[in-house]
Amino acid sequence: MTQSKKTSRKPRIVVSDIDYKRLTNLAADAYDRFPEVAEELQIELDRAQVKPAASVPSDVVQMGSTVEFRSDSAQQRRVTLVFPGEADIAQNRVSILTPIGAALIGLSTGQSIAWTARDGRKHELTVVGVEQPEPVTGDMTLARRPG
Repeated sequence: MTQSKKTSRKPRIVVSDIDYKRLTNLAADAYDRFPEVAEELQIELDRAQVKPAASVPSDVVQMGSTVEFRSDSAQQRRVTLVFPGEADIAQNRVSILTPIGAALIGLSTGQSIAWTARDGRKHELTVVGVEQPEPVTGDMTLARRPG
């Protein structure tokens, strides 16, 4: 059985400069423990268009994004992409150091990607929607004044 060129071609992805730096370091640090997924994450980062964080479109999956996607089995899931220490599958918090986490980074709404699960099975997912977390800022102008 041969795989068609359409399904083997990966979509164009965008990664913020901040995520790129943090994830490149994470992949290098994780290589001894999780070589396959660390390598896959680095491959994704190497092919990404890196942009300043402020110019990454809001429909692009970034660290902390909540992503709704449809799998090739027609199942739809909603997960938040997080760093390994924050992962909790019961809370739908998926680590970037999982095959699906590495596949999701940089995708935008409507894009599809093929990925390989840890059991070796091939899957495809399509991003249905992306929500960004509320920004944490030091701007207190909206804070209510006492009195």
